[in-house]
Amino acid sequence: MPSNSAAEHIQDLGAYVSASPSSFHAVNEAAGRLDATGFTALDELQQWEGGVGRFYVIRDGALIAWVTPEGATPTTAFNILGAHTDSPSFKLKPKPTTGKFGWLQAGVEVYGGPLLNSWLDRELRLAGRIVMLDGTQHLTATGPLLRFPQLAIHLDRAVNDGLTLDKQQHMNPVFGLGDPDSADVLAILADSVAGASVDPAQIGGYDIVVADTQAPERFGAKGEFFASGRLDNLSSTHAGLAALIAHAEAAPTGGPIAVLAAFDHEEIGSASRSGACGPILEDILTRISDGFGATVSERRQALSASFCVSADAGHAVHPNYPERHDPANRPILNGGPLLKINANQRYATDATGAAFWARLCGEAAIPYQEFVSNNDVPCGSTIGPLTATRLGIRTVDVGVPLLSMHSARELCGVEDPRHLATVAELFFRSAI
Repeated sequence: MPSNSAAEHIQDLGAYVSASPSSFHAVNEAAGRLDATGFTALDELQQWEGGVGRFYVIRDGALIAWVTPEGATPTTAFNILGAHTDSPSFKLKPKPTTGKFGWLQAGVEVYGGPLLNSWLDRELRLAGRIVMLDGTQHLTATGPLLRFPQLAIHLDRAVNDGLTLDKQQHMNPVFGLGDPDSADVLAILADSVAGASVDPAQIGGYDIVVADTQAPERFGAKGEFFASGRLDNLSSTHAGLAALIAHAEAAPTGGPIAVLAAFDHEEIGSASRSGACGPILEDILTRISDGFGATVSERRQALSASFCVSADAGHAVHPNYPERHDPANRPILNGGPLLKINANQRYATDATGAAFWARLCGEAAIPYQEFVSNNDVPCGSTIGPLTATRLGIRTVDVGVPLLSMHSARELCGVEDPRHLATVAELFFRSAI
């Protein structure tokens, strides 16, 4: 099983989040864990031998890892757990060093749909990748560097009647004092690369996001809550990673090919080479099938027998806003992972997927809860419908219930991430 207790799992989730301030760090941390448990990294530019074993591929901020069991054939099904590595935040703009009135500021662009007010008055850092003119890439992460300072109530007496933030005017973090002409955000990023000397003048491009610096924390009357940044959706990525490693350590013989697909760019629509709308999953599954000499027809047979669990965080009922939830379906923290349902296929769950999920949770002795939106509240979406549409794989949408989704610091129950990992490990070895 993924770990011995919910407490151990939540502690490890906190360590994973802390090591993963950007999608690039998330896949790097995952790769380190896979390396330590006998997985082999494959290069998309090279020929693959394929066959039985445990492998992974990184493409930018996405990672696909899989375990091919003994006895696999060209028509062996894929059991895929899909998640994503990005979270709503802010991304560093070109010409990022700005400022006025003696303040140094960083130019950032809103990434996805963050709760803007949750990012105010917090110590923040920059993290991501920088790419040199010669093509060399480096991960970088600063220490506490930035802050979005809120206007004092003395200067806005009506602020508690409704805070309005202009994304261009108000969301410009400060990072120092002085003349912008004598400062350089890129130099700070270059100095923050571990184990390498980087010349900021040789930086040709960068994918840098803003991340919270506050450590994840367990709290509550009985320690039942867990607060952290990026639970949407590192809670699912980590659960899938722990489950896949546990599955591999069990040395499976027979059964499906277990796949963890951790995509990037879900928060902005997934339309990228490393997102769920892109070709990455299909590319990898095709190459796995090629390793068995599969024909096109046999590959289609395998996909028809396959299943995808799209794991992304969902909403717990909010005690202060119960009218925003469906009156009959009100998930709670530590009540088990969600089965996410939407009549308009914003989630990919159908009756077949619901029954399969119920079966898995029953066999694992794990509770689960159903989530459906209030009819007057628009429903978000996930990678689930994208994967089902692109590959024709049967898909069900699930996830850990949260409060404060898309906040700089989200809230889940201590039990639920472990529950998700437990069911995911069973899913990886289960025939449909």
